[in-house]
Amino acid sequence: MKAVKLFQGYLWHPRELEFDPRAALPQKFETGLEDGPVFLLLDPVHPPMTFFEDGTMTETQRFYQLTLLVRTQKEPGQLKYLSEWVSGELNPILNATPKSVGWQLIEDLRQV
Repeated sequence: MKAVKLFQGYLWHPRELEFDPRAALPQKFETGLEDGPVFLLLDPVHPPMTFFEDGTMTETQRFYQLTLLVRTQKEPGQLKYLSEWVSGELNPILNATPKSVGWQLIEDLRQV
């Protein structure tokens, strides 16, 4: 068994917003497939850049690193179907967060 990342990225929100991403996002997605569940890891981090494109300082936001991974026997390149599936499950959840919550996730099919 090995751990393979499906997505890596960030989620952020204004510091004054009462928002708990751990309560808003599931810790795992049950796939019903032989691969087993997809786990969502959420870790507070320092902003990865100083400013947003519009000039807003990132220090006004709380940042979290978001990682989605699966434990599997398969090679990372064989898991494209799973990244597409979990993307379909996660997008409606992210879109339901408050308007001031931002995120950026990039597919990252690599062994951890």
